[in-house]
Amino acid sequence: MTSDASLLQAQYRRRFDAERTAREAVWRVLIDAWFSRYVEGAEAVLDLGCGWGTFINQVQVPRRYGIDLNADGPRHIDRDVTLFCQSADEPWPLPDDSLDLVFTSNFLEHLASRDAIMATLGEAFRCLRRRARMVCLGPDIRYAKGDYWNFFDHVIPLTARSLTEALELVGFRPDRVIDRFLPYTLAGRRAPPAVAIRAYLRLPPAWRLMGRQFLVVASKPGSQASVPR
Repeated sequence: MTSDASLLQAQYRRRFDAERTAREAVWRVLIDAWFSRYVEGAEAVLDLGCGWGTFINQVQVPRRYGIDLNADGPRHIDRDVTLFCQSADEPWPLPDDSLDLVFTSNFLEHLASRDAIMATLGEAFRCLRRRARMVCLGPDIRYAKGDYWNFFDHVIPLTARSLTEALELVGFRPDRVIDRFLPYTLAGRRAPPAVAIRAYLRLPPAWRLMGRQFLVVASKPGSQASVPR
């Protein structure tokens, strides 16, 4: 019988091996043009479902962490990133209040159950410092529709609203909820040039036309300090 880790390894290789360089280039632009606002000033960042490190490898902070079961992870992730090869819904080997940011992209929908999602969000809440944030990017089934199920390992249908509710139930405070943000997927498609990505991010009306992934940003309560949007 194929193990979950072996299946994940095979799926990742099939989808992304030929596109790795292009994906890294796209994420370099996304981080610089958008997600850097959440990383700025952080001391400790964890990439939840980090895969081959397309996000965490390109984030420069003193302490970097990743969680993923992919057996190929150690081959691709920077050596100074501490990688936890475990299920995300199991207790994380980190102290309470030790992280400034938990980032996750296209991951939560792969978990085995809603209970697993709640346990994962609970670990994120525990490990984040007060005022720290969780940034979630993922496909919204309201807009992805049938294409959502074109990936064999999509399990839980999520929307921006349902994920926001789950975050609130855990104790998070939603800071920004965008139900239509990025296009659905780059898998099997030619990566757009950097200038096109930057132009898209500056044009919210284009999000309403092309966006099929949500962006949900939530923080752990504890201060009236302003939260970058």
